[in-house]
Amino acid sequence: MAILTKRNNKTPLGIYIHIPFCRSKCQYCDFYSMPCKDDKLMDSYLDAICAHLKEAGALCPGYRVDTVYFGGGTPSYFGADALAIILTAIRRNFDVTPDAEITFEANPDSVTDRLLHRLKAEGFNRVSLGVQCDNDEILKKLGRPHTYAQAVTAYQRIRKAGFRNVSLDLMYGLPGQSLHDWQETLENVLKLNPEHMSCYGLKVEEGTPLYEIKDFVGLADDDTQADMYMAAIESLRNHGFRQYEISNFCRKGLYSRHNTKYWTGGEYLGFGPSASSDFAGKRFTMVRDLQAYIQGIQTGGNIMEDVQEIPLRERAGEYLMLRLRTTAGILAEEYERTFMLPFKPLEEVLLKHRVYYRTAQSEDGRWYLTPRGFLVSNDIISDLLLAQDDSEPLKRL
Repeated sequence: MAILTKRNNKTPLGIYIHIPFCRSKCQYCDFYSMPCKDDKLMDSYLDAICAHLKEAGALCPGYRVDTVYFGGGTPSYFGADALAIILTAIRRNFDVTPDAEITFEANPDSVTDRLLHRLKAEGFNRVSLGVQCDNDEILKKLGRPHTYAQAVTAYQRIRKAGFRNVSLDLMYGLPGQSLHDWQETLENVLKLNPEHMSCYGLKVEEGTPLYEIKDFVGLADDDTQADMYMAAIESLRNHGFRQYEISNFCRKGLYSRHNTKYWTGGEYLGFGPSASSDFAGKRFTMVRDLQAYIQGIQTGGNIMEDVQEIPLRERAGEYLMLRLRTTAGILAEEYERTFMLPFKPLEEVLLKHRVYYRTAQSEDGRWYLTPRGFLVSNDIISDLLLAQDDSEPLKRL
């Protein structure tokens, strides 16, 4: 009982492992990732990640890890053995709870029975599969290295391997995709019956190959993307999914515990180039360079950049920006108690937007954005931040 009590007093911590390797780079991707077939480079990276975990674990005796997330890049392309070694290093150097949520991202083309059975045996219990859409021509335009048939086969293999918590990623607003196409995609993918769905509107980032041809590939305009978003909310609701964040939907209780840390101010540590952390009151990012990251670990050099200690008022702004991404929303008492700032100026903004059915208030007093509000969330949050900037700290609670 003493051991259990000791663990319960520890602070929850999420761990994110960035796998920067892919079979090929998608046309829209602006994450730090690269096509790679260099086994020696991958082995060096594996050694660096494990060494970094050992170094960081020694600094975290007061934490318990309750979520682990392998993202990328393409973790499944990195291989079962490498992912299993990293998870072993996490368990060896951190206090990991028995019921920790342990997720890996996968592309359909790199899902094999061996990978799935090995990772299931190692304790991975959640899979996020990148499907994106059910149209092979569109997948090809995006540079995706798989067909929809491969995605369906990969999903069936995941189920056969025993995974009971599967998330599927979809994108809308794709080249040549109509609202009707998107609705058909939703219906087809929902027949697979996943526990979780993420639906993201395509955002064409400067510096990506797609950006160079964005005016010539038939991308959806803003109004069509908005219609697609509302269609997703309706379709998923009709299939028993609950929206808990702007782009994320789940069966009852099966939300992403790891990603929820990002939206609710939980602490997390990121490992690998470009990985971000929010830990012990500081925010920092690992250097966005694979070789510099590996060399920094090997030589004891600096691998962090943008290290910031976030002032309380800035944290208050993040509370608004991140919590209002979720359907749980924000609470006046929580805001004032945590940040010593008045909620009344914010309430005036929220009431103004409620007239247009963009905000709502639950019975327990929490304010949240409606689906219509999510469509203009940037405008609402901007209004809230301006109101917050003009407010004076509370003299008493």
